[in-house]
Amino acid sequence: MHAATLERAHAASTARVAPGSGAHRLKAGGLVPFTATDFPGLLAAVVFVQGCPWRCGYCHNPHLQPRTTASPLDWSDILAFLKRRVGLIDGVVFSGGEPTMDPSLGPAIAQARELGYRIGLHTGGTHPRRLAQVLPQVDWVGLDIKTGFEQYERVTQVANSGTPARASLQAVLDSGVDFECRTTAHPDLISADELLALGRELAALGVRNYAVQIFRPQGCADDALNARGRSLRDWPGEAICAALDRLFTRFTLRQP
Repeated sequence: MHAATLERAHAASTARVAPGSGAHRLKAGGLVPFTATDFPGLLAAVVFVQGCPWRCGYCHNPHLQPRTTASPLDWSDILAFLKRRVGLIDGVVFSGGEPTMDPSLGPAIAQARELGYRIGLHTGGTHPRRLAQVLPQVDWVGLDIKTGFEQYERVTQVANSGTPARASLQAVLDSGVDFECRTTAHPDLISADELLALGRELAALGVRNYAVQIFRPQGCADDALNARGRSLRDWPGEAICAALDRLFTRFTLRQP
């Protein structure tokens, strides 16, 4: 996922959320208090949830991939912050890492909604069942589609990872929630022709809003991807982009 720089803090508060809610166990790894880019049309805060089962080489938050024993940020502190921001921002985005990996995502979303916030969710689709459970509480989803579903291991380094990703896309399509599919594109991981084939597959499935995010090296720990990724401004080329644009109601090319 492309993500803003994380604001880090150490939790010291002894406040707790409602007993039994489960939200106090949300493993939050970072917080951005204000963004105008992570939730289309809204001003929002972003909660970065710790943990991801996939190991995408271009990940910009690799420090959030492991789930540590102690939560870097206490959800009760984040909730207190969100209470102070009521009326100043419109929404809360849960990002990661991979937020659907966390069993406490649903209770945390519910508490944010109770404060009057609209809810955004950034996900790679690792846990389609949990995604389907929280979708009724979500207003907008940014769903990462890594590559063609049969080639997912090339990007995630996890076998059969295209299966939950495909199921997650179907859950989003079935839910009726507003969403964007987006692909972070690097020629070592998906060729221009494969990118177009992916676009055709997504359009055939019913995706109407698609974004291609050209790889950017900032924050990426993969030296091989970085080396080639510094010269991708003209990739994948005008013809591929024009063909993709014709497939979707809204197509966005995000250059580094």
